Amino acid sequence: MEIAEKISQVRETVKKWKKEGLTVGLVPTMGYLHEGHASLVECADRMCDRVVVSVFVNPTQFAPGEDLETYPRDFERDCALLENCGCDLVFHPEVSEMYEEDAATYVEILSDMPKQLCGKTRPIHFRGVCTVVAKLFNIVEPDKAFFGQKDAQQLAIIRRMVRDMSYGIEIIGCPIVREKDGLAKSSRNTYLNEEERRAALILSQTVFLGEKLVREGERDADRLLSAMKAKLETEPLARIDYVSAVDAVTMAPVAQIKGSVLVAMAVYIGKTRLIDNFIAEVQPL
Repeated sequence: MEIAEKISQVRETVKKWKKEGLTVGLVPTMGYLHEGHASLVECADRMCDRVVVSVFVNPTQFAPGEDLETYPRDFERDCALLENCGCDLVFHPEVSEMYEEDAATYVEILSDMPKQLCGKTRPIHFRGVCTVVAKLFNIVEPDKAFFGQKDAQQLAIIRRMVRDMSYGIEIIGCPIVREKDGLAKSSRNTYLNEEERRAALILSQTVFLGEKLVREGERDADRLLSAMKAKLETEPLARIDYVSAVDAVTMAPVAQIKGSVLVAMAVYIGKTRLIDNFIAEVQPL
């Protein structure tokens, strides 16, 4: 497994692969990898001849006061995981390699997509995500790129960016990976103390409740969301940021659960903000 810190190294390696007729998959990450990331890399390894994983904590997607400085990092541990799941090249740049000091260009979706869900309280977040992912696409020029369904809004926004910017890249969404007790895998789970870790189970329990209600025939979004919020409110350590139902493609709020609907939440457990979701696929009558 090769480790590259410079853009030129990545381009040189990928150019050689493509001359050999090999397909290239990209898995963008911010590091502190877990089994959820591993599942993306393994999927990329199955679908592509070569796999590039970026490990880069992207400063442009963090607002002042967010956890940029404290975001967990352990590159040696990341590399040990990646070697075991099919990664061929790790791109681990410094911030100065990715952004010039006077950088003034961003990639931004100007529809309401980034203003929904997480975008309501993190207004610059998706501009930073789109910018860094666009840069990674330009550097790696992958055939396919792999993203987790846990970050469902991010996945939808990346799909829209790829469509709008005419990138010749196939975006692959991969299922949420959960702990044995149901908690969605997340690098931010490391922020939780023992009591908060137990309390955090309320997120997955609420997701499972929502899925059950839809299976049983609930189609009114307000009633579904009210039941889910009531479940979350049974946990004293939980503070709701949002619980919403939106069209899974456009992120527009919906009144009825029909077609493909993303039901998503962000909840603070103590000071830690966690997200979880499910997609309801309901054929219209």
